[in-house]
Amino acid sequence: QVQLVESGGTLVQAGDSLRLSCVASGRSFRIYAMGWFRQTPGKEREFVGTISMNGGVTHYADSVQGRFTLSRDSDKNTVYLQMNNLKPEDTGVYYCATRVVGSGWTTGTDYGYWGQGTQVAVSS
Repeated sequence: QVQLVESGGTLVQAGDSLRLSCVASGRSFRIYAMGWFRQTPGKEREFVGTISMNGGVTHYADSVQGRFTLSRDSDKNTVYLQMNNLKPEDTGVYYCATRVVGSGWTTGTDYGYWGQGTQVAVSS
C-alpha cells in the first residue's frame, strides 16, 4: 500500500511558475517510477510526465516539453513537478501516481496508486 499526497496547487497568472510536490508514505516509493497526470472537467485525464525509479530518465507530454520538469528526492519520499511559463490550458487537477511494473507510461492504466490531486488554475 502506498499513499500519495499532492500539494502546491494554487491560482496563478499565465507565465508564472509553480512547483507541485507529491509525498509518498507506506511502501517505499523508491521502487516505483512515478508519473504526473492532469484532468480538467470535460476532458480525459492527460499524461504530463513520468520519472524513473532513480530519477535518471524522464518523459514528457509534447504539450509541456521544455516547460515542465520532473524530479525526485528519495530521502524525502517526494517527487516534484516544476512548472514554468504556465498557460491557461495547463489548468486542471494534477495527480501523481506510481507506475505499474512492466507498463507503458502515457495512460492512466499504466499506473497503480494515485493521490487525491491538487488544483492548478492559470488565469489569462
